[in-house]
Amino acid sequence: MQLDGQPKSDVSIPDDFESAQAKLVYLYLQVWPESTADDICTALDVDKGAALSITRTLRNRGHLERVDGRYRPS
Repeated sequence: MQLDGQPKSDVSIPDDFESAQAKLVYLYLQVWPESTADDICTALDVDKGAALSITRTLRNRGHLERVDGRYRPS
C-alpha cells in the first residue's frame, strides 16, 4: 500500500505463474497485504482449501511470506 492509503496500481505478475487463481491471489495481496486466508476467500470468492493451496505454492516459490497468519508479498 502507498503511504496515502490508496492501493498501488503498478503491480506486475512474475513469469512463473500458470494458474489464473494464483495470479488473482497474488494481485490481491499486492494491493491488500497482511490479509488472512479468510480475507482472501471472502474477497475473491474462493474456498479455503484452494486459497491455502495457492498461498502455500506461492510461499514455496518465494513470492509470499506468512507472518502471524497473514500473507504478504516477499
